[in-house]
Amino acid sequence: MNTRDMAWVAAGAAALGVLVHGHRGLMAGLRRRPAPSPRKFEPPSVTIIRPIRGLDVEARQNVRALLDLDYPGEWEVLFVFDSEEDPAFAVTREELATYPTGAKRVELLVAGEPPPGLTGKLNAMQMGVARARGTLLAFSDSDTRPAPGVLTALVGALLEDALTGATFAPIYAAAEEPLAGDVGYGLLVNAWYGSSVARAAGPDGALPFIMGQLMVFRREALEAIGGVGCAAGQFVDDMYLGRKLHEVGWKNRVIHAPLRIVTGQLELREFLRIFRRWVLFSEAGLPWNFARPNWIRGVMGWLAWGGLAAAVTRRAWGHAALASVPIGFSVWSQLRLQRAFNGPRIAPRHYWVPAVLPLLGAGVALSARLSREVDWRGRSYQLDAKARLGDTQPERASV
Repeated sequence: MNTRDMAWVAAGAAALGVLVHGHRGLMAGLRRRPAPSPRKFEPPSVTIIRPIRGLDVEARQNVRALLDLDYPGEWEVLFVFDSEEDPAFAVTREELATYPTGAKRVELLVAGEPPPGLTGKLNAMQMGVARARGTLLAFSDSDTRPAPGVLTALVGALLEDALTGATFAPIYAAAEEPLAGDVGYGLLVNAWYGSSVARAAGPDGALPFIMGQLMVFRREALEAIGGVGCAAGQFVDDMYLGRKLHEVGWKNRVIHAPLRIVTGQLELREFLRIFRRWVLFSEAGLPWNFARPNWIRGVMGWLAWGGLAAAVTRRAWGHAALASVPIGFSVWSQLRLQRAFNGPRIAPRHYWVPAVLPLLGAGVALSARLSREVDWRGRSYQLDAKARLGDTQPERASV
């Protein structure tokens, strides 16, 4: 065996060792997730604000799931749109007219086009807060499908500790009939980001940021940082709000009860656009010590693929088999983490997706560095070097 061969074998062995170590850490994090509190509490009133733009996959079912919450206290739901012309407006209105709910008040609001320096979502959130009557404020993404008890779990965790300013639900992505893009998105959410959140969280679920597809705030905590409007100029409102709460002494806590993001019919090209957006999201609020292990996992994948390519080029089939071991372990690890984080099983025909995901990630990260323009919910935003909104008004993106 020559020096070059020895170097590739050593690199493959190192990659496998790092991947094994990382997998064990992630699984340990998933096992220590805080369980729901059995304590009873006097339920304060809650306003749930759901910004909506565009028609999500299975939008009617998502609306019904929100109306099906079984929160024991008084609660209300505000659906906020940019315009009554939004395709989801009529769908939501039809559901509200026919579907029963325990909410005391349900309204459809129109926020209009966002002013410069605000995303459409943050503009809708501000309008919802202005019309909210609840003691606590909750924000819910329109592509999520909450289980009936998740709001109760969020409020219960919020009230356990007087220093907790916000709680949020851990997300998992699932599609009924997944395409390759759905599988990639599920792995990104479940096996990479979600499991990393579980590992980084403290014993009580405390984190210095929020991943806020469904989050609940104390009003006084939001007031301490200047309200949701303090996130003006930010591309990612939830991570920024969580960071500001952490800075002034409030805790953000992730709970145990999971929240489903509904996907479906997602082609690989569209998934890559979402992947790029998530990379930019991470630049705007995730601490480096949180993101670093995932970058290391990606680099190890590149090393393994590099070793395999070099061995195949030289027809060194024994070395190729050795180089395939860390790739195979990476696939197994992602499938295992996916299942441990509430995600669905992946069909064997899609096993190639976790195999190439680290390679795709490198290309997506490079794209995010070369171009700072990103499409989100039908609008195009220009971001600066720190993933904040540029000075220009967001433009409508082509669909």
